[in-house]
Amino acid sequence: MEQESVYLKKPWLRSYEEGVPEFIAYREICLPEILDETAARFGPNDCLIFQGTRVSFAAFKDMVDRFAACLTDFGIKKGDAVAILLPNIIPCVAAYYAILKIGAIAVMNNPLYSDPELEHQFNDSGSKVLVTLDVLAKRMIDLRPKTGIRQIVTTCIGDYLPPLKRVLGRWLKKYPFADVPGARDVYSWLDCLKRYPPLAGEVKSSFDDVAMYQYTGGTTGVSKGVMLTHGNLSKQVQQLEAWFPKLGKGGEIMLGALPYFHVFGLSVSMNFSIYMGWAQILIPRPQPEPLLEAIRNFRPTFAPLVPTMYIGMLNHPDLKKTDMSCIKGAFSGSAPLPVEVIHNFEKATGGVIVEGFGMTETTPVTHVNPFAGGARKVGSIGVPISDTLCRIVDLETGTRDMPVGEAGELIIKGPQVMKGYKDRPEETASALRDGWMYTGDIATMDEDGYFYIVDRKKDMIISGGYNVYPRDIDEVYYQHPKIQEACAIGIPDPRRGESVKLFVVLKEGETATQEELIEYGRTKLAAYKLPVEVEFRKELPKTNVGKVLRKQLRAEEMERRKA
Repeated sequence: MEQESVYLKKPWLRSYEEGVPEFIAYREICLPEILDETAARFGPNDCLIFQGTRVSFAAFKDMVDRFAACLTDFGIKKGDAVAILLPNIIPCVAAYYAILKIGAIAVMNNPLYSDPELEHQFNDSGSKVLVTLDVLAKRMIDLRPKTGIRQIVTTCIGDYLPPLKRVLGRWLKKYPFADVPGARDVYSWLDCLKRYPPLAGEVKSSFDDVAMYQYTGGTTGVSKGVMLTHGNLSKQVQQLEAWFPKLGKGGEIMLGALPYFHVFGLSVSMNFSIYMGWAQILIPRPQPEPLLEAIRNFRPTFAPLVPTMYIGMLNHPDLKKTDMSCIKGAFSGSAPLPVEVIHNFEKATGGVIVEGFGMTETTPVTHVNPFAGGARKVGSIGVPISDTLCRIVDLETGTRDMPVGEAGELIIKGPQVMKGYKDRPEETASALRDGWMYTGDIATMDEDGYFYIVDRKKDMIISGGYNVYPRDIDEVYYQHPKIQEACAIGIPDPRRGESVKLFVVLKEGETATQEELIEYGRTKLAAYKLPVEVEFRKELPKTNVGKVLRKQLRAEEMERRKA
């Protein structure tokens, strides 16, 4: 059957930009060695830009080597886990590369997480050292006895601010600062770099060795540690390089707005920039105002972002005074980007957004729309990147290929697919079958090999026996001129089984009624898809990368109905 499968014929290859290969001859080189090569070639060039402070590749490598020596002195060995709890600031990037340099395992954590969430991740990963912010230090010192963490290294937003900004930031309370309580085995980041000379050499890691435990967001229960190998990380940046055959190393500037504690920002902004010898602008708080300010001040040429960032900038008054012409490529992932937002952003800026797809378990990129040549299909996640196989299979057994255009579960095979979930063999076996990653996403493929995400398998609403995909409803309401954000869920219905409820955030200054919005949908949706209730909110719950938490809205709704 597989030989006859339309998916194995790879119809998407016809849409590849000239120069993009079907297969890649990978260099077996891990990220620390990549940094060494880049620093040797582009040493004086900007590597990191943070609030006006510029760190060259040579200076960055020195920082990495010094902290690697510090971790070694702390007793960290190959295979030990080290946790990072930081936003996008200079020590976040340096600590990550230092951890990998000595063969240890990096554990990236979200600074917005609660203590119980962090306690779970520290213990599940077996983390022995924590690198964190001064403003979180007291909490982490109090949490430490419940974990296996021995040493805590603290840094401060002000550590790398230009002197005037540091003084004004503290005085005007523009940046968070805190005094770190005195406690055993708590060290200052800057003191660690001063105390240790650069570590000579590095611990050799193989492509099969685990490089990091990347925790899933926990939106489907307790967060799981995804085991990403050195091979996953290295091959992913080599896949990204292959996707842009006309872009050379050095010379570009990446907008590092995606959180680096999430794999999308980590691979596409942080690691790819270092691999390519590009500068990256670190944005610790990716709100519309600092994003637009960074574009005006530092003129990035590439901007991977998530939908809420595009929507936020579109609705911010500073957009009018921001020239976006510097951006060669804008990319969107992590959540569906409403087609209306794509059109509005391109109309406002003259830039082009290319949508893609990925997941934590795939390092993350698996699909991207072609970057050049006019082959982009708006609303599609694009085509599988080099060396990536994809199929759409039936929802019941997951073994039968669906015909072109018919919905089923998206499954993926490629060198970027994870090793498995840490200490969760049953969940690994369920997600990884015969090398195929079962994504849990419902998708279709058209005759040209472009893929479209219909919805999450678990988000599907069954109304009167019909399958209703919430994203279809979201898309309709994103076109409404008064609506900034929309999210549909299924609610119990004694007659239909489930009906649709819509949550909306209106644009600033707008008003609307439930009846008005339901009436709007009548001309655009089948009767069984029409919302029966509309709830107005000031904001919708989101993950750290801006994905609306449909599951949380549903849980809140069910709790309310029980009460």
